[in-house]
Amino acid sequence: MNLINHQILLASRPQGEATVDNFKLVQAPVPTPDQLADGQVVVRHHYLSLDPYMRGRMNDSKSYAEPQPLNSVMLGGTVGEVVASKHPKFAVGDQVLGMGGWQEYAVVDAHVRGAIHKIDTTHIPLSAYLGSVGMPGVTGWYGLVKIINPKAGETVVVSAASGAVGSVVGQLAKARGCRVVGFAGGPDKCKYVVDELGFDACIDYKAHQDARSLYAALKEATPKGIDGYFENVGGAILDAVLLRMNAFGRIAMCGMIAGYNGEPLPLANPALILVNRLKIEGFIVSEHPEVWPEATNELGTLLATGKLKFRESVAKGIASAPEAFLGLLKGKNFGKQLVKLV
Repeated sequence: MNLINHQILLASRPQGEATVDNFKLVQAPVPTPDQLADGQVVVRHHYLSLDPYMRGRMNDSKSYAEPQPLNSVMLGGTVGEVVASKHPKFAVGDQVLGMGGWQEYAVVDAHVRGAIHKIDTTHIPLSAYLGSVGMPGVTGWYGLVKIINPKAGETVVVSAASGAVGSVVGQLAKARGCRVVGFAGGPDKCKYVVDELGFDACIDYKAHQDARSLYAALKEATPKGIDGYFENVGGAILDAVLLRMNAFGRIAMCGMIAGYNGEPLPLANPALILVNRLKIEGFIVSEHPEVWPEATNELGTLLATGKLKFRESVAKGIASAPEAFLGLLKGKNFGKQLVKLV
């Protein structure tokens, strides 16, 4: 019986805010095993990852990555199992991690180094390889360990603290003896950040309608100032943080989701960068493959021993991906946003 692959394509570039009309659901046949070329494998995806960086790739503008081509399958991380193989190192039934995109099946050239990786789900859930032990987790690890490099007793602040990246940053900082303060949207997320993830405090940015109120809340939560900041958002939160940064503070610039729809992101007090001799470094985790073994070893060990908590929002079925993605950009997710396909 011939299998059918349902796929989500990028149909058009967003004009401002992205909408479901920018996507298109199509179907295509899955090659049979005898149709595969040497080295190819067919992977059936169990989960696909939805991440904020995808919004930037939808635009045809200068960025750190090439724009997503129109009428092609949306790019994204996936986990699943091999269902057909013409590669000696991959057998039917192997569980693998890859960048298979928004589709139910992917044909992968396993001769290409890094195209897919075998993963072990003995102690780590399959879905976690798209979250805390995958790209988001390693992103958090790199920004904290390599850029902020916190010392015990310092104060670290994290925006989007309940999300896939921010939740890891905070827990790793706590494990290193820091005071950790998060920003999150809504009382439920803030309660989770403090009660389950172990942050010392969390500020509900939705409860503060002006810069003065936001700053007052941050000042109360950071009585000794801020030594390290992990940035996922930008905008008003970054302005408030800059006012609390200590001399020689470090800021890891991971994302600027407040500007993903083209909104300007002016800084209110850029002179503070000079006054406080701040180190501000942007980074793309895919450019640092050398850290992945060390990072995933620490993250995997912490998760397998119950010391790294995580939460997932799971949409069901490939057709749900666009709506779930748009919800992610508006903060409707709670934890890592996934789409379950099997």
